[in-house]
Amino acid sequence: MNRLTIKLFATLRERARASELSREFPEGTTVGEIWGRLLGEFPALGGHHDGVAFAVNQEYVNEDFRPRNDDEVAFIPPVSGGVDTPPSSNAKWIGPVTIGRGPVDIEALERAVTDPSAGATVTFAGTTRNGNAGRRVLRLEYEAYEPMALSEMRKLAREAGERFNIVRIAIQHRVGFVEIGETSVAIAVSAAHRAEAFDACRFAIDRLKEVVPVWKKEYFEGGEVWIGCQTSHPPELHG
Repeated sequence: MNRLTIKLFATLRERARASELSREFPEGTTVGEIWGRLLGEFPALGGHHDGVAFAVNQEYVNEDFRPRNDDEVAFIPPVSGGVDTPPSSNAKWIGPVTIGRGPVDIEALERAVTDPSAGATVTFAGTTRNGNAGRRVLRLEYEAYEPMALSEMRKLAREAGERFNIVRIAIQHRVGFVEIGETSVAIAVSAAHRAEAFDACRFAIDRLKEVVPVWKKEYFEGGEVWIGCQTSHPPELHG
């Protein structure tokens, strides 16, 4: 038998009324089969199969992946569209990639990507607006699978550097409550020319919304709802 740690987030966590479970499964059980058994144990999770991605040890996997003893298995609802980490590995263009509960420091991100060889700096900032889908929004709350979110953010920063001729890229995402007008995520990119900086910045925020396990709950007049993107399973999974 394999003993596994199971992680649940956002709407799954609320419906199961648990964020972490410890369960035993026969050796060779796939993550898809584990999910099926959880549906039997927690009927409130029903209806989420098409929108749930799977991760083992903080890496996305396909549903036929077979975890081993002591692995950490996470079931990830569609992602929304403090922990500080040093610049990642040997990719010289990657600046700080961070997640935290404090305000996003856009000026610090811009300073982090400043370089004498860069003639252009482009910054994206995502802020909480006061309306959505005809509702008056009061505030947002962000939740993250932080170790995996940081790993995926580093990967997309590395991919941006490999795709585009940039000098530096830095990313900061906030978790917890974010009030109207406050910034939840910011990306700064520097490059020799503006076209590369714009293209890399757009790629980074679009990719972040696709694959980084961060979720947002919208609090509006009369209720609350988890907001997710349309991507159910990110591409290029590990089989």
